[in-house]
Amino acid sequence: MNPLTSPLLTDLYQLTMLQAYFARGMQETAVFELFVRKLPPNRNFLLAAGLEQALDFLEQLRFGDEELTWVEQSGLFREDFGEHLRGLRFTGDVYAMPEGTPFFPHEPILRVVAPMPQAQLIESRLINLVHYETIVASKAARSVLMAPDKLLVDFGLRRAHGAEAGLLAARASYIAGFSGTATVLAAPRFGIPLFGTMAHSFVQAHDDEAAAFADFATVFPDSTVFLIDTYDTEAAAHKVVALAPQLQRSGISIKGVRLDSGDLAAHARNVRRILDAAGLGRTTIFASGNLDEYRVCELLAAGAPIDGFGIGTSLVTAADAPFLDAVYKLQEYAGRPRRKRSSGKATWPGRKQVYRHYRDDGLLDHDVVTLEDDVQPGLALLQPVMRGGQRLQAAPGLDTLRAYAKRQLATLPQHLRELEGGSEPYRVEIAPVLRELAARLDQQTRQPVTV
Repeated sequence: MNPLTSPLLTDLYQLTMLQAYFARGMQETAVFELFVRKLPPNRNFLLAAGLEQALDFLEQLRFGDEELTWVEQSGLFREDFGEHLRGLRFTGDVYAMPEGTPFFPHEPILRVVAPMPQAQLIESRLINLVHYETIVASKAARSVLMAPDKLLVDFGLRRAHGAEAGLLAARASYIAGFSGTATVLAAPRFGIPLFGTMAHSFVQAHDDEAAAFADFATVFPDSTVFLIDTYDTEAAAHKVVALAPQLQRSGISIKGVRLDSGDLAAHARNVRRILDAAGLGRTTIFASGNLDEYRVCELLAAGAPIDGFGIGTSLVTAADAPFLDAVYKLQEYAGRPRRKRSSGKATWPGRKQVYRHYRDDGLLDHDVVTLEDDVQPGLALLQPVMRGGQRLQAAPGLDTLRAYAKRQLATLPQHLRELEGGSEPYRVEIAPVLRELAARLDQQTRQPVTV
């Protein structure tokens, strides 16, 4: 079995709930919504991502022979449970915000309408997929906002929490506006542009640093970006300058140099002067080494002449906000709205829609969360994407999603673009009809049950 597509990649209670639903005949239509209860510290917005992987999962959902054998032999379930699972497929409907949409707490970004066993089973993997790409896209968007005209590259695979995470981080960051990735599989899998330079070990394996540069340029004449901080950064820059005429006679131009350690701002200024003095004004400077949006902002504010940044560990781990309070909750069952009332975890009941309102200058003003049938002015954010278990349209290309995300980020007012948590949170209104429905349900659940 493929562990990443297996329906057993879930929490045990999803399967125990399935057995209970089957045993009690509870297979009427359920409505679940995925949303975030609150923003992490120093986040003023989130950027939706991961929808395509979620839809792929739903389309492929099935129990194969290996999974069924395990279920039957595990001793955890009734003997007839495997037969219920054998023909299980996802046949429901899905509504979602497009990937690249900024969103805020209490706004459903995905709604599932399906028979209860199906809607329950998919909870863990849906959250897993949407949650991870969303935290990475949201993290990446912050660097994009700080350095909109710079080359930004995902360097995070080696520090990602697993292979799937590294690959999906490349996708999520590209949607958010990164220029590309160093993760090779992201090119054939998603069509994401690849960027890379050379390793310190290549330089160290040579007895002479300049010889390492010359050998690399000979092998890669069209992508000559030298890593120049293995020993002495400024001395290496002088070696690059000395090598340039020889390479030019061979038709090779030096595209750039990479800095990976030390005082990046100071090194960048010194290297820029060295390159410019030698007529290499078009040779770019690329920086990496424990960078994040805060460090990028500091470097640019200091006037460091850096043309691009490789951002790795902090990106793929979303280091300062590595998780969201993301949940997938039942909002309707068998035609009746449902509401969780737990302290601090209460939900707004019913099928909902989010309407976005803009200021006269085109920037975001506020959102309204209301019931699906309470049609309001504004832009409806949740759109149908799957009907009867089948996609309604082909998956949009990443360049389409990337362009959409860029337009969406351009609508953020200045206080939402700041790196620190804003004193003025974005306004999300809960419509009166939704509040009234919640109040009615609360009143009903407080009444004694008549048998």
